[in-house]
Amino acid sequence: MTRAGALYGIGIGPGDPELITLKAARLIGAAPVVAYFARRDAKGNARAIAEAHLRADAEELRLEYPYTTEIPRESEAYIRAMQTFYDMAAERIAAQLSAGRDVAVLCEGDPFLYGSFMYLFDRLRGRFAVDVVPGVTGMSGCWSRAGTPMTRDIDTLTVVPATLDSQRLADMLGMADAAVVMKVGRHLGRLREVLRRLGRLDDAVYVERGTMACERVVPLAELDAAEAPYFSLVLLPAVRRAP
Repeated sequence: MTRAGALYGIGIGPGDPELITLKAARLIGAAPVVAYFARRDAKGNARAIAEAHLRADAEELRLEYPYTTEIPRESEAYIRAMQTFYDMAAERIAAQLSAGRDVAVLCEGDPFLYGSFMYLFDRLRGRFAVDVVPGVTGMSGCWSRAGTPMTRDIDTLTVVPATLDSQRLADMLGMADAAVVMKVGRHLGRLREVLRRLGRLDDAVYVERGTMACERVVPLAELDAAEAPYFSLVLLPAVRRAP
C-alpha cells in the first residue's frame, strides 16, 4: 500500500527572498510537488519569492484564482466561485498526496494570517498529515522597513481588514493603541477619512510592497492615491511613552 504524502503549508515571508526561513528553504528544496496561488494575469508572487529553492524536477501546481477584485467579495457569484476553486484545488493536491508525493504549498507571509492556504487546510487536515511552517509576516516586514516601532510596555496591537464597514473600522481603530490595517486596496480613501475623524491620520504610515525591491513607504497623510495595490497596508503605531 502506498504511503500518503505529507502536506506542507510553508510561509515564505513578505517578499524579500532572504527572509525565507531555513526550514522553509529545506522543505521547498525537498518537495517533489510545489503548489502556489496566482492571479490569472500574473506569474505568482509566492513562486517568484521561492524560485531559487525549487528542485529542478519539481512538479508545479499553479492554483489560479477565478477572481481577485473583479467582482464584489460579498456577492453570491464570488462566494460560489471561490468555494468551487478551493474544492478543486484541494482535490488536485489530494491526488498527489494519495499517490505518496509530498506537496509544499507556498504561502506569502504566514500561512495562518489572512492566507489562502487556510482554505486548503480546512479541507485536507483530516485526510492527510499536515505540517505548517510559520513565516515572517507581511506586517512585521513592513514595520521593520518603515522603521516604525509599534508597541511598547502594555500597548495592545489590533489587526483589522479595511474591508470592514466604516463604523466598525472606526470603532476598532478608536479602541486600539496600535493597529495594522490589511486589505487596503480600493478602501484607501475611506480608511484615510476614518483616521482623519479619529484624529490619527498624521500618525499613520502607508507601506506598499514592503521588503520587495519596489517597496514604497510614505506617511498616509501625504499619499496622493485613490486606492492601493494588493500588497499594501497601513501602520498605526502606538503613541510613544516614557522611558
